[in-house]
Amino acid sequence: MDMKLELVLLPVSDVDRAKAFYERAGFGLDVDHDAGPEFRVVQFTPPGSACSITFGVGVSDAEPGSVRGLHLVVTDLEAARTELVARGVEVGDPFHYGPAGRTPGIDPDRRDYYTFAELADPDGNLWLLQEVGHRDPERQ
Repeated sequence: MDMKLELVLLPVSDVDRAKAFYERAGFGLDVDHDAGPEFRVVQFTPPGSACSITFGVGVSDAEPGSVRGLHLVVTDLEAARTELVARGVEVGDPFHYGPAGRTPGIDPDRRDYYTFAELADPDGNLWLLQEVGHRDPERQ
């Protein structure tokens, strides 16, 4: 039996502010359904993703900004970071984990799953860019 994760709820305090952020980040708007002051659902899908995010009014009772560690997997972290920054999204510097723990910079061996950069939406929901599938030109 297949079980596909297709939707993650994000708690936000200001739906329109969150909508503007995710539009700026390049996520695709799937739906913005407003059924009145008690219910509004906004759904976005990151480029190339099969999983979407939803936020709104009446969709979650979690504390705004309480989601941590959602991963956006990219093949080239530096290019993805550059694109997001050009779109006006604040993204932290790349880091990786090594023998000394969290270390600044791209993993020196460009290993899959080792390099990250953090970004947060206006409420503080924390995302990680994670590099998987990068091919160093010198290895080809």
